[in-house]
Amino acid sequence: MLTITIKQGKERSILAGDPLIYISAIDKVEGKPSARNKPGATAVVLSSSRQFLARAAYNAKSQVAARVWTLREDEPVDHAMIKRRVQAGVALRADALRSADPETLVLLVDGDKDGLPGLLVHSYGGADGYLVCQFNAGGVDQWKVAVVQALIKATGCANVYERCDPLMRKGEGLTVAPGALAGDEPPKRVMVREGGRLLPMDIRTGFTYPR
Repeated sequence: MLTITIKQGKERSILAGDPLIYISAIDKVEGKPSARNKPGATAVVLSSSRQFLARAAYNAKSQVAARVWTLREDEPVDHAMIKRRVQAGVALRADALRSADPETLVLLVDGDKDGLPGLLVHSYGGADGYLVCQFNAGGVDQWKVAVVQALIKATGCANVYERCDPLMRKGEGLTVAPGALAGDEPPKRVMVREGGRLLPMDIRTGFTYPR
């Protein structure tokens, strides 16, 4: 595992709950080169006095050098943690999902707000429809299998699709390879309700067709 040492005084924002750690706040990164070069590798974050601050996803290729997973020393970053957080995000928005009509895109997981930096998940069509995921940071990209498993269990929806924002993923040093992660791929064109209107959209890309 990597170790990130923060410059003196720069730990305040981390302790205050800021999930983003920039390169200017880092004194040094220790660990094997293979881990240092792996986008999203888990790292222990220490203060200048070598006190535990957080566990974070480190990415030397990103403008954001690390994204905090947890401030708890007793909370490991593992499949169980990822699944708990996905399930909690879905549960938080369960009422919105139940009350939405099938043509509405419902946000189910919202990145930092759910303790999953860089992950966005939208539902279309309910349990019989599609889940569209965006893995916009190296950390969540490393836990893609756990995310998909947790989403299927929490929603009952078997069709999970990965949508890729090329600028975001290339900025994180990640490949751009959209496609189905489970089940079937969404159709190229569906009707999506926005602001009381139905608009033709490709939910795989977010592109709205001209009418």
